[in-house]
Amino acid sequence: MKKINLLLLGLLTTIAACSTQSYHANDEEDTLLALIKERQQAHANATPFFNQSAISVAQTGYLANPNVQAFIQYHSQKNHLDINYLNNFFASVGYRGDIINIMNRPSTSRPWYVFEKDNASASKIAAGARFYQQNRVAIDRAAAKYGVPASIIVAIIGIETNYGSYMGKMRTADALATLAFDYPRRGAFFQQELAEFLQLAQEEHRDPMSFTGSYAGAMGMPQFMPSSFRKWAVDANGDGYHDIWRNIDDVAASVANYMKQHGWQTGGKMVIPVALTPTPQLNLLMEEKTALNHTVKSLRQMGVVPLQSVDDNEKAVLFRLETASGQYQYFIGLNNFYTVWRYNNSRLYVMAVRNIANGVMGDGL
Repeated sequence: MKKINLLLLGLLTTIAACSTQSYHANDEEDTLLALIKERQQAHANATPFFNQSAISVAQTGYLANPNVQAFIQYHSQKNHLDINYLNNFFASVGYRGDIINIMNRPSTSRPWYVFEKDNASASKIAAGARFYQQNRVAIDRAAAKYGVPASIIVAIIGIETNYGSYMGKMRTADALATLAFDYPRRGAFFQQELAEFLQLAQEEHRDPMSFTGSYAGAMGMPQFMPSSFRKWAVDANGDGYHDIWRNIDDVAASVANYMKQHGWQTGGKMVIPVALTPTPQLNLLMEEKTALNHTVKSLRQMGVVPLQSVDDNEKAVLFRLETASGQYQYFIGLNNFYTVWRYNNSRLYVMAVRNIANGVMGDGL
């Protein structure tokens, strides 16, 4: 869907959104972390965190749990959700303790040369080219409407769910309810996402038990969390549903809409390779949080030499990729780099998206 000391690992193949060799727990975790940070400030003063009971729903069941009852009362009033609808939901929803085990496992990081092999391989690019050809009309229509390259739409779908092949089979209701009421460290976030989900199900005129997705509640080919779904999903074909699971028109438009609304600049590049001699100042710069806090000009003044034409006034972030053990290449990320990073807070993820996009259509992003 950002840095909150939440490092998850252990994507179990039975409940993962994607369980191919080209997808790892860290990738879904980065998306989730992005959403948590984006939402936490907005939620801090908007929604109470119901955590007055230390008793787990695993012991009490949902309806007998005081946190759940507080949730029901609050959202029946705040969001005008019918109390019978909420009671019926919690009478039917299941508990998944295996998710808690996943969330509590430590994470590991991978260098670029490993991540690239897993996520932007030649086979992944070839599969992207086939996916594009099979769905070209819908993807091109979304690209033209939103000003986002078709190759970027394809690449994001490719990394998120292997072009729709692995979207997760867990009931979204079970995943969100479990995390909302038995994972206190991030309970506020997941309770808000659960509330968004319950509204979403009504808006889509669907049984909430019919939705499926990842162990963390991400759904469809783009792996949208419920709050992202409600904000950015598009009913492109006008059938009254936002079908990000099967309808390529809706999927492509939803991804493109997200990119556009988060700042994608039509025709802009994502990264520029640079030359530099590492210094303590530049090394610190590369460890900064990802943000466009510098300009190309200010980076030049610190010894960074762009290897392609770029305007001095463009905002940029300096970073490096480990291309082999102990060997690095250096880049500056521009506005469109940052836009993709907002989809998933991983520089490696953004570069994998770029590599797939360039491989599929040669856009030179």
